[in-house]
Amino acid sequence: MDVIALVGPSGTGKSHRALQVAQEHKADAIIDDGILIKDGHIIAGESAKTEKSKIMAVRRAIFVLPGHAEAVREAIRKIQPHRILVIGTSENMVHKIAKTLKLPSIQLIIRIEDIATRAEIELAQFYRLKEGKHIIPVPTIELKPHFSGYLIDPLQSLFKRSRVRRRKLGEKSIVRPVFSYYGKLIIDDTVIRAIVERIIKAREFIKKAKNITIEHVFKGEEDRGLKISCEVILSYGNHIPTLVQQTQATIREAVEYTTGMIVHSINIIVKALYVDSQLLR
Repeated sequence: MDVIALVGPSGTGKSHRALQVAQEHKADAIIDDGILIKDGHIIAGESAKTEKSKIMAVRRAIFVLPGHAEAVREAIRKIQPHRILVIGTSENMVHKIAKTLKLPSIQLIIRIEDIATRAEIELAQFYRLKEGKHIIPVPTIELKPHFSGYLIDPLQSLFKRSRVRRRKLGEKSIVRPVFSYYGKLIIDDTVIRAIVERIIKAREFIKKAKNITIEHVFKGEEDRGLKISCEVILSYGNHIPTLVQQTQATIREAVEYTTGMIVHSINIIVKALYVDSQLLR
């Protein structure tokens, strides 16, 4: 197992560039702010961003709190990553993390100023100081179980006086430290509807689908996810509950994976059965 590191002062955009650095250097695991990440999933650890004081956050980030290092070491032993990218604010910090987690010596240290321009670093620092936001390099849907209550507008609505409602989705999930951005991707309902239509059309047992509707679950102004419904005509001769459940699961997986949005329910209404004339002979 190899170990590399990305270092730079706090708020200079390290976490934003973590995935890019990991991909370029073929690192299949990341250690950032107290958590172990692999393949877009939080495997082990607890984020420093959930601590209530800066002192405790630092102790969490360098794995000195009781049981923290042990849990992450055990997870590393199980997943056996090929190469780990350790992120820290200084060379001393990443070496300390590697030693605490009993990792091999760090072979390569990449500095943020080597991969980002001065203007990009200053912009990152500006947003950190102005809005107190921090990027975690995993998808929003992966963050929700770990950071309940800490998520900052991963799925928000843009309310306009026009009848068209669009949502904005953060490029990467963002949390706000208890003690204390980059562009937005707008996803229209037509995109979600197109995903549903594509899945339904691929099902041979569905002869026709119509009235695909997308409903949003709101808490105040925050979009907490989707409710999807549609009407279908099925071919006669199949077990309806099984087919519907399989289709629901496929739609949920596709929408959540593609958009990062939570799907609360998928209601499929069977309006009729199509009977092939040959079956009646």
